[in-house]
Amino acid sequence: MTELERAIEPWLQHMAWRRDYAQWRERRIYQERYQQERLEQLEDITGTLEDLRLLDLGAGMGGFAVAARLWAAEVVACEYNPAYCRIIKLRAKRHRLSLPVCNAAGESLPFGDGRFDAVVCWDVLEHVQRPEGVLAEINRVLRPGGHALVTVINRWAWNDPHYHMKGINYLPRPLAEGMIARRGRGKDGAAFRDMQRLSDMHYYSYGQFVRLAGRSGFSVRDLREERLRAGTLHSPKFSRRVLRGGLRLAGLESLAYRAERQLLTGMFELVLTKR
Repeated sequence: MTELERAIEPWLQHMAWRRDYAQWRERRIYQERYQQERLEQLEDITGTLEDLRLLDLGAGMGGFAVAARLWAAEVVACEYNPAYCRIIKLRAKRHRLSLPVCNAAGESLPFGDGRFDAVVCWDVLEHVQRPEGVLAEINRVLRPGGHALVTVINRWAWNDPHYHMKGINYLPRPLAEGMIARRGRGKDGAAFRDMQRLSDMHYYSYGQFVRLAGRSGFSVRDLREERLRAGTLHSPKFSRRVLRGGLRLAGLESLAYRAERQLLTGMFELVLTKR
């Protein structure tokens, strides 16, 4: 086992219940190999990544930060968890990369105003202490007109993205957490210590988050809706493709998408543009 694998291992055991655990673990160890879609997504928004001043906020285990650096972006990885900071450095070392790693909270970033052209903040906002504080800091460190790519968990997600359980977001939180515990999907025995319980995390309806981002000085675009309009939003399920085609012919595709976004979608993929 490599030094990187040994560093990662304690942060994986809470997901051992997954049927695909071996493959999931492999993707965590070689995370930088699986970032093509997100790299292309960012490039579509910002243009070439070469020399792009990029902040990976809540960089996790560093897979995206390392991949973006390999694409010649000028990346700073910022992560609150000191153990993850060490993992990022080990991952960068594997590729002989120079990658600055900063241990800081998103509510208090140690960077000057307008320092970055773009910020990515994926799978982070639900775990922070104050999402509005993080958004204010993202706005501050972005140049005017800069973009932040963020993910936001839907308060009404039918299949919860963290616990992979259907319907729990429609239940009172104490009841939902009891069900999570009975299924053995809690994180009590994991290395994580805060902002991991369902009742602690920040989930938003789409409208709620758009209003919050607006108060923080951003305009908001829904990337999935843009792909839908462009005809590039594809589903791996044949039945969904047929249904979507029928809705498109009837002129109801956008309306159906927005209803799904409100009531079922697990995660919003958004672009925030600094006004």
